[in-house]
Order: sequence, then structure tokens, then C-alpha cells
Amino acid sequence: MCLLLLATAMGYITFKLHCCVLFVFLSIIIVNGDITYSIQEEMKRGSIIGNIAKDLGLELGGLSSRKARVDTEDNSVNYCSINIKTGDLIIEERIDREALCEKKPSCVIKQEVVLENPLQLYRINIQIQDINDNSPQFKEESLKLEIQESALKGASFLLDEAHDADIGDNAVKGYSLQKNDYFILNVKSKGFGRKYGELILDKELDRELKKEMVLLLSAFDGGSPQRSGTVILYITVLDANDNVPVFSQTVYKASLRENSPMDTVVLKVSATDADDGVNGEVTYGFDHVSDENQIFSLNPTTGDVTVVGAIDYEKKSSYEIEISAKDGLGLASYATLLIEIKDINDNAPVIFLKSLSNPVPEDVSAGTEVGIINVQDRDSENNRQVRCSIQQNVPFKLVPSIKNYYSLVTTGHLDRELVSDYNITITATDEGSPPLSSSKTVQLSVADINDNPPVFEEQSYSAYVAENNKPGSTLCSVSARDPDWRQNGTVIYSLLPGEVNGSPVSSYLSVNGDKGVIQAVRSFDYEQFRDFKVRVMARDNGSPPLSSNVTVSVFIADMNDNFPQTLYPTPEGSSFMTELVPKAAHGGSLVSKVIAVDADSGQNAWLSYHIVKSTDPGLFSIGLHSGEIRTQRDISESDSMKQNLIVAVKDNGQPSLSATRSMYLLISDNLAEVPELKEISYDEKNSKLTSYLIIALVSVSTFFLTFIIIILGVRFCRRRKPRLLFDGAVAIPSAYLPPNYADVDGTGTLRSTYNYDAYLTTGSRTSDFKFVSSYNDNTLPADQTLKKSASDFAESFEELEACTEV
Repeated sequence: MCLLLLATAMGYITFKLHCCVLFVFLSIIIVNGDITYSIQEEMKRGSIIGNIAKDLGLELGGLSSRKARVDTEDNSVNYCSINIKTGDLIIEERIDREALCEKKPSCVIKQEVVLENPLQLYRINIQIQDINDNSPQFKEESLKLEIQESALKGASFLLDEAHDADIGDNAVKGYSLQKNDYFILNVKSKGFGRKYGELILDKELDRELKKEMVLLLSAFDGGSPQRSGTVILYITVLDANDNVPVFSQTVYKASLRENSPMDTVVLKVSATDADDGVNGEVTYGFDHVSDENQIFSLNPTTGDVTVVGAIDYEKKSSYEIEISAKDGLGLASYATLLIEIKDINDNAPVIFLKSLSNPVPEDVSAGTEVGIINVQDRDSENNRQVRCSIQQNVPFKLVPSIKNYYSLVTTGHLDRELVSDYNITITATDEGSPPLSSSKTVQLSVADINDNPPVFEEQSYSAYVAENNKPGSTLCSVSARDPDWRQNGTVIYSLLPGEVNGSPVSSYLSVNGDKGVIQAVRSFDYEQFRDFKVRVMARDNGSPPLSSNVTVSVFIADMNDNFPQTLYPTPEGSSFMTELVPKAAHGGSLVSKVIAVDADSGQNAWLSYHIVKSTDPGLFSIGLHSGEIRTQRDISESDSMKQNLIVAVKDNGQPSLSATRSMYLLISDNLAEVPELKEISYDEKNSKLTSYLIIALVSVSTFFLTFIIIILGVRFCRRRKPRLLFDGAVAIPSAYLPPNYADVDGTGTLRSTYNYDAYLTTGSRTSDFKFVSSYNDNTLPADQTLKKSASDFAESFEELEACTEV
């Protein structure tokens, strides 16, 4: 027992010493464009494997711009990455050779370095070197052996094999047995350099002397530092059992399809024992410490090997299992079970989008690479061969590149205004039976460029506006559409420089830059110009901006804003137009003609002539549209020699505008018969003036009497003497008086010491109408007298004259 404890302590100290030492071996091999690195397992994360930029001859600055990265063939774990700044290949994940490759002598991790623009692919093979990080291990912590005492010297007893997950020198190299008097250890080798021990009887047993023994068996590897494992042997001395079970085959082989259902029988093993009874009863079991017993089950009685776990070819393609056959007294023999897994097409291809330029400018040329697709299938052989295709009716295609990489390139012109987004469906199908496929949809947007100018909705625009419009009134609206996006499609309106009647177009019109509403800046006059044209520009906000123009025609509609103007007879002035009518004129004779024009147009300029007043209403008539004045009957001796006609000229507008002119006709055959021609006009004027003065006099008198009554009433009520009297002086503007009369003092005030006389003529120089105003001492001072200017009376005379003419 002391020896057992001592060996255990020595093994633990050796293990601790081994853990303190780390050897790192790194080598680089470059063959045919592939790079092979050799590193030891269990290196720390962040450790540098090598410099990719230097080993591949790449520029260090190009690693970032070309999106250098590390990918795997089956898209599994990335054990390394690239430092873009230094180009170093760095360990990213823990690398355990035993977990990756188990007992395989060569353990290689395949990685790929991918560079874009242009696409380049370099394969990296990382050979994982084993380190002594696992100790030898027995299946059980203790072994029980029952040995017949009749066993001969030199008899051998097979011991359980110790397993070490390491390989090569780090695997099990030998065994050692605790020193004793009866047994020695013989170490043997079997397939693949595996070693196992046999217990050799060196001295015959005597059950009566010693029936039980406890020995310590140690297994050690060849690593540095060396590691070891131990098992305790419990030996019981029995009577003789001289036959061991014998397998029918030393190696059993079987094939199994992956995804086989549970309880599927893989094969049946069998062994026989020549002994009888308990010594001949054989039991079967796995002689293994790995996890195969979690996938397969061995019936200890029948020897049937059945499936109890998931069989996946992609995880493991073959199994090597050690099985044992033991009789009732512990004698055993061993055989090897080799199970080959057959692949079935149970994995659909997987599509990976490695790179995508999104969005894509709509002006890219055909053949431009916009994305990189990688397709992988975990199956093998034909089940792994993949065909990749893309849906129809899209301007893109897949171009095979390197290995399972495809480039997504454009095949034609892109137009965002027609199609702004594409949903590209990529389908990958393998060549298995039946074939499996998968799809992936890539969403790709088209970026807008300013390739469309604004387009007006109409080829030209017309605006109609009535003259005398208000400034700021809306004439019309123009509208342009730009199919581009955002600022490229934002439209701004403006007037192009130009002139209208010698003035800038901006002094006539303005346009709203956002809405395209055209407004008048000034009021238009149809009589100055009837129409004009302007050019409106629609410009987008792109870079560079695009624009288009449209013509806007503005038509000014006539309004009835001009009175008719008489050209003949001329307007009254210092000279008078007088027509002579022969005394012998018959009815229907043309005696004169009124000629008038109107600055308006259309029906607003259609003129009609009417006699509104005449000395003898039945003597003359006027043509409604010609303006010709004709006699309605023969001239008689009783007709007055002086005939006055007032002619009204009306237009046809709505409302109608009119003007009047006076015609002076003399019925005479000779001008010598007329003593004073001017008195005709004076008589007429003075007649009108006299009428006006009479009306004004009556109005003033009435107002004066009313005012006196009010004053007397106030005085009576307050019993005070009234102070306020009405100033009744009338001032007549000189413009209404004949030349030989002077105007009344226009001061508008009356003083108590003066009396004023106003004289009005009736047209005859010998007949006067005299109005006398007298005042007493009660007249108000000048600053309190009611004032009335001469212009006030002139306005009244004009209103009276207009009423008379109508």
C-alpha cells in the first residue's frame, strides 16, 4: 500500500512539472500558392501564427481596402483572424488537437484568406502539432484478476490497455509494475503502435500461502514532461481456468448509412470458450474510453452491436472500436470493430452573402460586380456538387469565380425611376439523389442620380387676365414633374430674363419658386398691349442641376374702361364749330356728322349715337351707328335760326360709357345774315349759368331763413340777444362769368362796415339780376362768419349742368 501511495505522489509531481513547460514550434511552408503553418495546440488566444501580408507578398495598406478576412470551407469555427494593421495571422479560438482530429497522425485546419476588389482566394493549412497535455488513462480505476493456482510459470494474463488522447511520442510508451515476488510485466505492441501490458507469472502461485495480492500498474507516455496514469490490480488466486474466449474474427467490418434509426443492428460479434460452466460463459463489452459507446451499444450476452445515437457522416465518417470477450473467471480476448459510415444527401446547400454593395448607383456599367456569394454543402462527392442560379427578369447574373464563390454582376442598364429596388432570389441545388436546394433573397436598392430634367405637364401654358387687374392677382400655375428622388426631384420655378415692351419681364410677372404660381406684378392695360409671352424655367436641385423651359402666353382681355371720344365736332373751347343749314333743305338732307372713336375693342368699342336734347326735337335726327345728322322734314320759315343739338355717344360695354357733344346749327343761306356768331354760345352758356345761380340763390335763402329761425328760438329760450347771423354773400368763380364781369371778393367773410352787391348776367349785356345784401351792427366778426368758397359753388353748378345734359 505504501508503494501505491508513493507512485501516485510521484506521478502528480511529474504532472505539475510538465504543466510548467511550454514549447511552441512554428514553421511555414508555401506550395503552389497555398500557405502551410505548423503550430502547437493549446496556444493562447492572440498568439501570432505568421504574417500573411509578408508571406503572400501583399501590400499592408491594401488589406483594409480589399476587406481581407479569414473564412472556412464549411463555414465552421474561425480559429484565426487577420490583424489589418500589421498583417499578422492571430489565433482567435482555443485549438485542441484531440477534439479536432482525435488519433489521426495528421491534424490540419483549413482556412481561407479572402480579398475583394478584385476577388482573390488563398488557402491556409494550419498543421496542429500535438503537445503532451493528456495523461495515460485506464478504463477502470482498478482491475480484478482471478488466477488459478495451477497456472504455470510464464503464464501471461492480458491487462487493460491504457489510452492517451495524445499521439506519437506523447502517446503511451510503456508500463511499469510495482515490484513483487510473483509477477513481472511484459509490454507488447499492436496495430498503429499501441502498447499494452501482459502480466507474466514469474513464480508459481500457492493459494494456501497467499490468495490475494494488490499491485500498482503504471502507464507512462513519451512526452516532455512525461505524464503517467495508474490502475490498481486486485489479484485473487483461484483454481485453474486454462482457456480464454476466442473471437471468430480479429477485425470486424461493417458499413452503415448515416441517419440510421435507433436500434438498427450494425453486426453481431461472437467468441467461444472451450471451458465448461462458469469458465466457458462469455460476456461482451467495449474496451474503450471514448464516446463511441454513446452512439453504439453492445449486447453483453448476444454480441449484437446496435445504434443508440445519431449517426452523422459530416461529424464522423468512420469508427474504430475495441471489443472484449471475457469468461466467467476473467480471462479475456480482444477484437477490433471497424464501422464505415455512408453519406446520404441530407444537407441542402447553404448560401452565404459575403459582400454586397448596397445601394448601387443607377449609372453603373454592365458587368459591374455588386456582391460576392459563397455556396457550401456539407455532404460529400456528388452530393456536394452544387449548381447556383438566379431568377429571370432581373438585370443581374451570377458569374462563377473561385471554388464555391460567385460574383453577382450587372447585365444591363439600371433605372431607378423604373425599378428602385430588386429582390434577387438565388437558388443553389446539389447533384444528390434526390437533389436538395435552398434559396436566398438579396435585397438591392438602386441609388438615384440626377439623370432626369423636370418635365412640364403641358407643352405650353396660356393665361387670360382682364385689364386693370390688381397687382398680385394669380394668372395661372405651371407644374413640372421630376421622377428623380429627394433633392434630385425637387423642382424650383423661375422666370427667364426677357423684355415686354422694353421693360424687364420681372416688372410684369412673378412666379412662386415652390408652387409655380404665376402672379401679376402690375396692372395691365389692354390699350397698351394685348398679349405677351414669357419663358418659365423649372430646375431641380441635383448636382449638376437639370432644367427645362416652357412658354407661357398671357392674353389681356379688354374691359370697358374708356369713354367714347368725339373727333368731330371738336371739344368746346375758345372757338365754336357751327354748321350752316340751307333754308331750302328738304327732309332727309345730310347737314352734319358726329365722328367718335373708342380706345376699347370689340363690343366695348361699338358706338351708337343719340340726340338727347335739341332746340326743335322734330327737326333733326341722327343715324344710330353712322352719326349722320339729317333733317326729318323740310325747313320752314317758322323754325328758329339758331339750333342747338346735344348728341350722346354710347359704347356697347357693360356698363355702358357715354360722352356728349353740342352741335350748333344755323339755318341760313349766308353768314352775313348772322350779326354776331359768338352770342350763340354765350346765350347757351349764360342760360345754363343763370339757371344754376337761381337754384343756388334759392338754396342759400332757404338755409338762411332756417338759420334765423333757429337763432330766434335759441334767443327766446335763453332770453338773450342773438349774436350769430348767417353770412349770405355768394362768390361766383370768374370762370363762369363773361369776360367783362369781375369776381366778387373771395375772402369769404363780411365786415359790419361794408355792403356787397353781386351782379349776374343772363347773357344780354343790358339785363342784369341784382341781389343786394345788407347787414346791421349785429353782423358777426370776420373770424366767426360761416365761410363758403367759390369752388363749392362751382361744383354745384357743374352738377346742375350735368343733370340738365342728361
